[in-house]
Amino acid sequence: MSKSRRERRPTVRTALAAAIGTAVRGRDGEREGRPRPGRPEMAAAALTREGGEDAFRRLFRFYRQRDASDLRGVVDFSAPGGQVFRSQLSISSVSDQDAYRAGLQPVSQWKAYGLSGYPGFIFIANPFLAGCQRHWVKQCLKLYPEKPNVCNLHLHMAPEKTTDLWGQSKEQLRRKGSSKWEPRSLLEKLRWVTLGYHYNWDTKKYSANHHTPFPSDLAFLSEQVAAACGFRGFQAQAGILNYYHFDSSLGIHVDESELDHSRPLLSFSFGQSSIFLLGGLKREEAPTAMFMHSGDIMVMSGFSRLLYHAVPRVLPNPEGTALPSCLHQALPSDLPAGSVIEHSSDEDWQVCAKYLQSSRINMTIRQVLAEGQKFPEESGTNGQGQAPSEDSYHENSKAKRHKPNRVS
Repeated sequence: MSKSRRERRPTVRTALAAAIGTAVRGRDGEREGRPRPGRPEMAAAALTREGGEDAFRRLFRFYRQRDASDLRGVVDFSAPGGQVFRSQLSISSVSDQDAYRAGLQPVSQWKAYGLSGYPGFIFIANPFLAGCQRHWVKQCLKLYPEKPNVCNLHLHMAPEKTTDLWGQSKEQLRRKGSSKWEPRSLLEKLRWVTLGYHYNWDTKKYSANHHTPFPSDLAFLSEQVAAACGFRGFQAQAGILNYYHFDSSLGIHVDESELDHSRPLLSFSFGQSSIFLLGGLKREEAPTAMFMHSGDIMVMSGFSRLLYHAVPRVLPNPEGTALPSCLHQALPSDLPAGSVIEHSSDEDWQVCAKYLQSSRINMTIRQVLAEGQKFPEESGTNGQGQAPSEDSYHENSKAKRHKPNRVS
């Protein structure tokens, strides 16, 4: 990250904090951020009326700008209003005990929201119990990147150099300072990890021939969240984990490679905040921008399952501290029987915390096949294919062109 970008970061924090206190509240049925005379959000809305690029791409570029000084057109679910409404959950589908085992509050305590115009979209504001986010962060950094799972480093480095990414990176991360000239650890070079059915980046398909066991703890978490949203029997069969830094973004895309679109897409975020864009069935439809903070969960189902979406920007958390306060909370000493949550050592969490000071982790979980469904017969698709380069999968400060990619 350049020096000028580091100098602008306090401005971004100030704008984000101001946005959280002044989220736009339109009349019932109006879209958040609708321009009004004299309102700063007119700049973003005006982009949707220009010719040339599609509306989604123009707004992606607008929010991608590092010097954007006004984010009041971004939906903030901590201050619901306008097109935001409370969403009903299936409280009886998840017992309090199963919620505790997954590291979640009882479903009756969750704050879930929907968006007018986006049926099937559910936003759940951080339902995790104190300290439980730490488990998933550690898994995403220490366990999930290891074989037999697949990550971007496995495809571009010799096998002996990608063994124990955590062990090779932890001391370097712990000692890391603020200089941009310091070499990056292997964990900081991590861009994506695939779980379960591994996505083929060439054919844009899944295959029965490229599958490894899906992590049982993450499957249990996903099943509880899906059940609470009305999808009992959801099977976590594939996952893509994305690792973002402040100069990262994720391109405009639709998640359509799964053979069963009747089941939801689940998205879990940890670490720094981001702006998420949710559009329509065509890129010509202007998207709605919303904040995602650490612990937040998004569920895309029904009509919203196949909508265009993207992450144009990663932001410092709105509290203005190195990490959001929810990540400072430690796990209680007494976990419930059968809990999938594991205690982390202080040493391990120091490494995770150092990583998250400039990063965001997102887990997207999906069911690929319906009950009893099989993959069609295919030839020549045994491997995972050549993955996209780091710059094409996550746009960063060196990437000059945007390419569409998957997941959020």
